[in-house]
Amino acid sequence: MAYVITDECIACGACEAECPTEAISAGDIYSIDADKCIDCGACADVCPVDAPKA
Repeated sequence: MAYVITDECIACGACEAECPTEAISAGDIYSIDADKCIDCGACADVCPVDAPKA
């Protein structure tokens, strides 16, 4: 199951740089393309507010 980014997102950009499949897109709240997400957890590991959830 792909990760999703919750409303806790502060749009800091840390997750986008860590995604190995470039599945994360910038915005007011970042978003993850479920078709590209490989469920690796790299985004969750670097998020300062724990916004990405499996």
